[in-house]
Amino acid sequence: MKGNPEERAIALGEYITTHNATVRAAAKAFGISKSTVHKDVTLRLARQNKGLYQEVRRILQVNKEERHLRGGMATRHKYHPES
Repeated sequence: MKGNPEERAIALGEYITTHNATVRAAAKAFGISKSTVHKDVTLRLARQNKGLYQEVRRILQVNKEERHLRGGMATRHKYHPES
């Protein structure tokens, strides 16, 4: 979905809130870059839909706080798949 950036921002916001998705997961689902997702949900969505923007911002903040834990789990699984 590359079309209209304003429509894409709303769709991305709804996808992130429904799936508790990361920026990377949303980018993969929509077939666009992570930087485009980030720009859409921070700049464009803030101008269009304040409520959805606040919810997306909260989810992305939680993802950012948990990022280092996910990386550690991925590394552990890579080198010790049995645990």
